[in-house]
Amino acid sequence: MTVDFSGQTIIVTGGGRGIGRGITQAFASAGANLIICGRHDPEPFDVSIAEQIHFLSIDIRQAEAAQELIDFAIDKTGRLDCLINNAGGGPPVKSEDASPRLTEAVIRLNLLAPIWLSQAAYHAMIKTGAHGSIINISSVSATRSSPGSVAYGSAKAGLLNVTTSLAMEWAPDVRVNAIIVGLVKTEASVDHYGGETGMEYLAKALPMKRMGRPEDIAHACMFLADPKSSYVSGACLEVYGGGEPPSFLKIAEEAASHGD
Repeated sequence: MTVDFSGQTIIVTGGGRGIGRGITQAFASAGANLIICGRHDPEPFDVSIAEQIHFLSIDIRQAEAAQELIDFAIDKTGRLDCLINNAGGGPPVKSEDASPRLTEAVIRLNLLAPIWLSQAAYHAMIKTGAHGSIINISSVSATRSSPGSVAYGSAKAGLLNVTTSLAMEWAPDVRVNAIIVGLVKTEASVDHYGGETGMEYLAKALPMKRMGRPEDIAHACMFLADPKSSYVSGACLEVYGGGEPPSFLKIAEEAASHGD
């Protein structure tokens, strides 16, 4: 996808690793200035784009961090065109064992932080006259059951409602969209999906016969952020390669094979 974002400023939370890093690299390669954040310094980016990327070490689970990040972006570049609420996640834990502290931390990261950041970004965009956009990175966990990650799935589901609600409330000045992300292979996938063997097994079970890649999500973000997509707002775009086959199909197939 070839889109020119020269001169634009894009914020990507969690933009130094995983899906966020892929998004950062794609926009920087398209000419944008990137503001990324995280709790740990990212690995160095390619020299061809490194000067366009500015990192701020913050914990977005703290409400005051939202304005700090927006101010950092304005100070560095003088504008803000797009906020991508990418940072998220949560450890798998049995629901009966999830502590209040863990549950609150997961909700803060995946739902409250995007709300706070979106509020701060909205005011900055209005002040600078930018008809900007906000992109929320959600998950298939928002649209199906999420055993072992109830707080995460609930937060990501809430983020979809945030998306459609803000899209209506902030139109026509700021567009708000979401991406429902499927299974994506990143540096963290080895532990999460049972190693290389587990990821290979998963890939074979998916309609596209592969897991997603960070660049797949990056391309979707570029489409939604493109000013030419000016009538796309309130969309929850599914980027999951056809979805996950329902488990009953495999159960039925195995039952049929045992019956022969």
